[in-house]
Parts: sequence; structure tokens; C-alpha cells
Amino acid sequence: MTILITGASGNIGRQVVQQLADRGATVRALVRDPSKVAFPAGVEVAQGDLLDVDAMRRALAGVSTLFLLNGVVPDEFTQALVALNLAREAGIERVVYLSVIHSDIYVNVPHFAGKFAVERMLEQMGFGATILRPAYFMQNDLTIKDVVLGHGVYPMPIGGKGLAMIDTRDIAEIAAIELMKREASAPLALDRINLVGPDTLTGHDIAGIWSDVLDRPIAYGGDDTAGFEKNLQNFMPGWMAYDMRLMSERFLSDGIIPQADDVQRLVALLGRPLRSYRDFASGLAAAA
Repeated sequence: MTILITGASGNIGRQVVQQLADRGATVRALVRDPSKVAFPAGVEVAQGDLLDVDAMRRALAGVSTLFLLNGVVPDEFTQALVALNLAREAGIERVVYLSVIHSDIYVNVPHFAGKFAVERMLEQMGFGATILRPAYFMQNDLTIKDVVLGHGVYPMPIGGKGLAMIDTRDIAEIAAIELMKREASAPLALDRINLVGPDTLTGHDIAGIWSDVLDRPIAYGGDDTAGFEKNLQNFMPGWMAYDMRLMSERFLSDGIIPQADDVQRLVALLGRPLRSYRDFASGLAAAA
């Protein structure tokens, strides 16, 4: 019984591999370049990517459960379609898929719409799947720490509705728990789990947390999504910067508001409290 982890060289994928290895699972990790990654002892490495059909067939051979994670790329939907069709061909019935929260609400945002289409495919193909729907990653804010620490501004256009940000370490642990649960049983019914943090925070809330942590005023940079897109174009393709702008506009109009029992469900799964943004900011400040 083997669990295949796609996206294993990325931040969350690596953490899922580690979580599973710590639990004694038999793990195979799919990576493009094995020379650039190091996994725990006993983890099998499969070379390839989601669009390399022959490599995927080899990687899926003998696999009982699939963790499907693919990045924000122009052909994200095609990658997922190919992977799930090949999984079905290989006789795999158990899947844990990393989608995104509000994929059915942020319908104009390309990577949200693509993930929602994959969710529909999982349903219609009859997979026994857990669909994990994470909110905004706290670790996204690693990219703007120098602006916060050096210029006294929290620049992400979060808005006033609020986002239930989640720590990627909690995402990885929940993913491992769900993978182990599905691996240990006959295929279970499809389930969706919203992955959220313990607090729903506005832009001003987050600036206030940083002010407390750093013991000096940190201002919220405001809701300028056009400026956000322009800044992103300095280090990512234009299509992706625009995708992120569309997402941030939905932050402003809709927010990411958890359902009533989301936090309690995750606390019960983990057997401990969720990590908070304040803890994340404190750790980042201490390491600076």
C-alpha cells in the first residue's frame, strides 16, 4: 500500500511527505529533479511531472492513494485531468486533492475556477476523495516581510471583510491525517474540508498584530489592487499577477469567511489548537 505525493518538491508537498514518513506510511514522492530534493529515509522518489504520461504511469503503478497537488500554472487544469484519468486507469480509488476555499464563489479567478472544475471531475468520476479547501496561506506573507520590517507597512490588499488565514504546517498535517484515514479503509465517500485558521483578520487587524509584535506602528497599505498587480509583475508573469489581482479583488468584495463549525472540525482532527497569525508573525520577527 503506497501513497503517491505529487508536488512533493514544494513547500506543502515536502511537509506532507515528512508527516507521512513520521507516521510510518509507505510514500512515493513525484519530483522533476531528484537531485534537488532530500526526503526522509525510506521515501521512494519517482522522477517526472503531471504532464509526462509515461512517467506518471510508472509513478502510479502499485499506488493505493493519491495526493494531488499542482501549482498555479497556465495548464493547471490539464495537469489535474491527466493525473486523475491515469489514476483511474491504474485502479486508484482513494484521492486527497488540495483545492482552495471558495472555489465555487471566486468563479472569475482562473486558478480558483480551475480547481473547482477538478472538484467536479472527482465527483463525476466517482473517486473516494477528500477535497481540502485551504484559505490564504500565512506563509504567503514571507514575501512581504521586508516591507513590513523595513518600511512599516503591511502591503497585502486584504480588505475589510476578513481572511481566515491558515498556517501551511497545519495544512500538511491535516492532509497527512486524511491520507492515512483513506489508506486504512475501503474507499470512503467524497468529503470537503475547509482549511482555515483560528481568526478571521482584516488588513487593519493584521497591521495591528505586526504593530504589537514589533512594538512600533505598522500601517495597512490599503486596497489598491491595481498597484498590487503592478508590483507582482516585477517577479512573476503578467498572467499570474493578474490572476492574483482578481483574487485580491474577491478578498475585498467577499473575504474568506469560515463556516460556523470549520475551526472546531480542524481542532478535532488535529487534537490541538490551530496556529495563529500572531504566532506566525512573532516567529518571523524573531528570526529576522
